[in-house]
Amino acid sequence: MKAASEEPVPLHEEFIYCCGAATHVLKCGPWKDLSKDEAKNLPRLLFMIIPGNPGLAGYYRTFIQALYCGLNQQYPVWVVSHAGHCKPPSGMEMIEDTDIKELEDVFGLNGQVEHKLNFLKKNVSKDIKLVLIAHSIGCYITLEMMKRASELQVLRSVLLFPTIERMAQSPQGKLMTPLLCKLRYILYMPVYLLSFLPEGVKASLVRFALRGMKTCDESSITTSVNLFSVDCIANILYMASQEMMKVVERDSTTIKQNLKKLIFYYGTGDSWCPQSYYDEIKMDFPDGDIRLCEKGLRHAFVLDASKEMAAMITDWLRDDLTKL
Repeated sequence: MKAASEEPVPLHEEFIYCCGAATHVLKCGPWKDLSKDEAKNLPRLLFMIIPGNPGLAGYYRTFIQALYCGLNQQYPVWVVSHAGHCKPPSGMEMIEDTDIKELEDVFGLNGQVEHKLNFLKKNVSKDIKLVLIAHSIGCYITLEMMKRASELQVLRSVLLFPTIERMAQSPQGKLMTPLLCKLRYILYMPVYLLSFLPEGVKASLVRFALRGMKTCDESSITTSVNLFSVDCIANILYMASQEMMKVVERDSTTIKQNLKKLIFYYGTGDSWCPQSYYDEIKMDFPDGDIRLCEKGLRHAFVLDASKEMAAMITDWLRDDLTKL
């Protein structure tokens, strides 16, 4: 595997409706359509990123570019936003204007699982193998996808900073649960007022909020401006409130059934999934590929360590890819 290139890699960007909800898709590589079984030169493998929350695709822009280059530009690398976690372009509504209701509660946690399965069903040939790279709550979603759709040809699932259990009991969960479950509506008014600010002022506010970082990915700053949309924030906070209530017990059954396909990567100072969670899952699954970060990366690695994470993942998967 080559090191991630410093040259920016062109991306194909799409805003689509999936399950009736606005969805932002970034596609790295020349393959724009993987749905046609008869299409020539389909790749054997798709790397698909399942985001955390906020699930804006733009946060993973640098990550998928670095991953694509690290994979010698041999495989498509796509990231699909969560339903409603994007500010749709002008002329596009958050919810599709149709009488057909594709999915009940698409913005909820269960809806986001079905949203990803629906995307794959409609946009990716069933003959293409998958490497699912999930981040934070995306790890819970990925395990649910593997549980509900065992027919998916998942070669590997890489679970980064996995929030797959006891979220409300984690240090950050204890702090955030009252806000997310009871007080989140209070946040809508200030976001609404801030939404009228010029784009340059919004970007300056984001830079001020992230001023403590030594280095910050520029795409994270531009993506964060989307958080000044009330609709976007409402969907993000609603999903987060469900995470606190529904992500309770670790799904050890699904983990056991898919253990050879899974790579877990826990942080040492992660307040969403503390090291004690790593210690316990390592004890329960001693034969699993369960790693503890030795580099001090933050839970939100996309803010400042996308290239470093992409390089690690390509190294982890080298043996799997040589066997294809």
